[in-house]
Amino acid sequence: MALEEAIAPLAALDVTIEPVAAEAVPTPASPRAGGDRTRFALLTGPILPTLLKLALPTVTVLVAQTAVSIAEAWYVGFLGTDALAGAALVFPVFMLMAMMSNGGLGSGVASSVARAVGADRRSDANALLFHAMVLAIIVGALFTAGTVLGGPALYRTLGGRGNALEAAVKYSDYLFAGSIPVWIVNLQAAALRGAGNVKVPAMVVLVGAVVTIPLSPLLIFGLGPVPRLGIAGAGIAFGVYYCAAMLFLLRYMASGRSGLTFRIVPLRAYLFADILKVGIPTSLNAVLTNLTVVLVTGAVGLFGTSALAGYGISSRLDYIMIPLLFGISTATLTMVGVNMGAGETARARRIGWISGIVGFLLTGTIGLAVAAFPAAWLNLFSHDAQVVRVGTTYLHIVAPAYGALGFGFVVGFAAQGTGHALWPLAAAIARILIAAGGGWIAVATLGGGISALAAMVTAAMLTSAAINTIVMLSPAVWRAEKP
Repeated sequence: MALEEAIAPLAALDVTIEPVAAEAVPTPASPRAGGDRTRFALLTGPILPTLLKLALPTVTVLVAQTAVSIAEAWYVGFLGTDALAGAALVFPVFMLMAMMSNGGLGSGVASSVARAVGADRRSDANALLFHAMVLAIIVGALFTAGTVLGGPALYRTLGGRGNALEAAVKYSDYLFAGSIPVWIVNLQAAALRGAGNVKVPAMVVLVGAVVTIPLSPLLIFGLGPVPRLGIAGAGIAFGVYYCAAMLFLLRYMASGRSGLTFRIVPLRAYLFADILKVGIPTSLNAVLTNLTVVLVTGAVGLFGTSALAGYGISSRLDYIMIPLLFGISTATLTMVGVNMGAGETARARRIGWISGIVGFLLTGTIGLAVAAFPAAWLNLFSHDAQVVRVGTTYLHIVAPAYGALGFGFVVGFAAQGTGHALWPLAAAIARILIAAGGGWIAVATLGGGISALAAMVTAAMLTSAAINTIVMLSPAVWRAEKP
């Protein structure tokens, strides 16, 4: 498709301003077509099958994204240790952007759209698409400016030196040059998920993975007329994909085929407020989650390199469970949001409980299996006796609490679906205080070992889950919004 063809629908956008009328909260009615059928299914369909149907495409998307990330790291590894170290320095910042755009402000957008769809406020649901794009442009530009201006100092603080620092800065500049398209794609995809359309975002990412995996090495190493760009090529490939995905999604949304229709509309403060009341606390939650990992890793570092390796291998299980949990959680947010918008608060709460139990069973089963047979996991990465010993100690204590991690994670998204994101933020604050703060005190002040640190991490998981459980028990959370 030519570029002119891709952007033509944007030039023809209907900018007619439609008055927004206050609409009463409807009761579920028979489905008519398109988005109405999706809404009807979310309001009346069997909870567990509907949840799993919504979750599966998102899980597939995250697995594909993980595959792209692994492939890119493998390609960069051929450029040498300095390039690999440079990419590693940039990775935490990239992950922060991904978490904030998908699960931070993205959750705010999905929650707002889901509640608007549930209340049958179609004009608001459509207007939220444009408001989400405005936020994407603003925050994406901040990420680009922040990494260009502050990246070198940040990567130096993280330990970058010499050629590794030079590689990190080059990779960062090209990677974050595409921040605005990344934010637009992720927030528009979040809006689609909020409306119950999970297939299109999944297909966009899957096609992107198919294109990016061969495009990245082509630009990194060069071939024929394509010059060798080195680590910059990895960042450029990433940007090319997101620019193409952005144009496709905007065209698709403008067509109205998604059940939502993208239009340029006057900016409305109450729509920004509705997004941000969930998006800001959830973004802070993402920041705290990343900071917790950094601080706990620093505490483990006091025990030496072998301990760091053992902890790193053990805690990597968290990252493997995140795609599964995030898929369930985004489906939960959509179902809860639509039902809350429709005034079906009892069903919304039941969705929260069922989804939380699914998260508990999924991660709890994995946790118990790993706690019983830790070597089966650890020996995939290392046979060093000291590394395996540390990893075994950690998993024996922490892995049995993975069920609490899964329950709390999913229920936190249920809270976001209701429009209440402060409880999950409180849970994240408690987690960092106990795991990082308590862990440092146990190790540095009281002289505890890796067992003491693992116990604090476990206590943090249990406390976080307990705080999120309050969400399920609070009548104030499960109260229908006023029309």
